[in-house]
Amino acid sequence: MKKSLLLTVFTLTFSLVACGQAEVKDKKFTEQSEAQTNKDGSVGEGASDNFLEVFDGKIDHIHGVGYSGNQGKPFYAAHDGLKVYEGGKWYKTKEENNDYMGFNATKDGFYTSGHPGQDSSLPNPLGIQKSTDDGKTLEQLALEGETDFHLMGVGYENQVIFLMNPQKNSMMETGKFYLSEDKAKTWKEVAANGLDDTLLSVAVHPQKADYLAASGQQGIYLSKDKGETFERISKSGQGTSVFFTNDSLIYGTYDGKAKLTKVSLSDETEEEIALPKMEEDAVMYFAQNPNNEQEMTVVSFNGDIYYTTDGANNWDTILEAGKIK
Repeated sequence: MKKSLLLTVFTLTFSLVACGQAEVKDKKFTEQSEAQTNKDGSVGEGASDNFLEVFDGKIDHIHGVGYSGNQGKPFYAAHDGLKVYEGGKWYKTKEENNDYMGFNATKDGFYTSGHPGQDSSLPNPLGIQKSTDDGKTLEQLALEGETDFHLMGVGYENQVIFLMNPQKNSMMETGKFYLSEDKAKTWKEVAANGLDDTLLSVAVHPQKADYLAASGQQGIYLSKDKGETFERISKSGQGTSVFFTNDSLIYGTYDGKAKLTKVSLSDETEEEIALPKMEEDAVMYFAQNPNNEQEMTVVSFNGDIYYTTDGANNWDTILEAGKIK
């Protein structure tokens, strides 16, 4: 992929971000194939939750991925609800198929923003919502009906929220960065010095609120003081994704080739994580199973999803250009 091509992809991404402020019940984003069930009415081998049903449609416009602590399997947040991959099969949630933006999996469920789906009675926009039952129900935390947050990170265990506010609301100023350490009850504006870039994503350390990260068109940024200052840590290329484990930051970049790098938070040593063959593409989202570091998944800008259970020695393509493999 040429750098200009990736910038074009970024522009498309931000166009989709902007359209999130408008009505998302447009048929363009809500059309999907009917889910399939087994002849006996069950949802298929491997699905451990009757809120899920087998899915065989197309998956477009993914805006987050993570391993829910309740299920221990990857959840992919799309414009038309959550998609789940388990046991070699795809599943979807039966209800609350919302347009999930700013999606972050946590130890007891997930946090999200976005817009309600056609089957939902949630406010539009969602503000900040939390679910502890993998999307069956959502709890309103803050700013429902006011703001759709796209740049939002949440710590997996500490549930600290870090975000950029896209438009003025009753609690925040436009374009400012904020941190909440009490599940969205109160907010502190943070300076974010050094974060002068067009951003794609942000992340919060699972346990230590001091550590925040961001990916932007100029690189990867790390904060060690709760967002007051950020330092660019990537050596070259555009930043594409950020993800924290307890002891490392895993980040994606593109400098003519897609790369995934793991940097130690203790001694700053780096190692490259092998990626599948990605031509004219890069890592948009990455997640690692917190209970099994050998299991990882990558979502690409071109709509591909890759999955590994052996620490990136071998990757399976489980979605190609939005189509299930």
